[in-house]
Amino acid sequence: MSTPTVMKLGPVRRSLVQLMQTRCAQTSAATAPEPARMKKFAVYRWDPEKPGDKPKMQTYEVDLNTCGPMVLDALIKIKNEMDPTLTFRRSCREGICGSCSMNIGGSNTLACLCKIDDNLGKATKIYPLPHMYVIKDLVPDMSNFYAQYRSIEPYLKKKDGSDKNIGDKQYLQTTGDRAKLDGLYECILCACCSTSCPSYWWNSDKYNSKEAKQLAQA
Repeated sequence: MSTPTVMKLGPVRRSLVQLMQTRCAQTSAATAPEPARMKKFAVYRWDPEKPGDKPKMQTYEVDLNTCGPMVLDALIKIKNEMDPTLTFRRSCREGICGSCSMNIGGSNTLACLCKIDDNLGKATKIYPLPHMYVIKDLVPDMSNFYAQYRSIEPYLKKKDGSDKNIGDKQYLQTTGDRAKLDGLYECILCACCSTSCPSYWWNSDKYNSKEAKQLAQA
């Protein structure tokens, strides 16, 4: 409605028309599409059980405007919307379970805690944890890592070392004894530090993981 026509209306109707025009303008501005922010992710792909398959890097493009802020968000979006064959571990998405450990941009880290680099001109490279057998894509074989952890028997024991009367009564822990575990119990067994250690690379069958050594001190 033109301005002269609006001015001919009564004050109440004129106010209503002006309000409607303002609302329409606000709605149009709110629904204007944002320009796409396309980010490339180069992801390690390999299926050892597929005859003839060889390791390769596969590139995916993700619009950061429609994706969460973490690398795990991008991987989930890729798997759900682009390539359901992409394989990786994930669970809590809170940096607690350690499932989504992988090598991102050259550093071992958790995908759920690693923010996406907003440099759109540079692809983010994602590999499985280094120097471990690969089950598929970004999934490493953690069998040896867990075996080393199991070998230190990381649990509380009776002072005499016997199993007698276990479960018959409650064993209390003093505040002082509990404090001895500070700095040790926080380990979430993600294997990021072990797989970044040269000693583990060279002698992974003999060298106990850093996690195992750390918890053995307790």
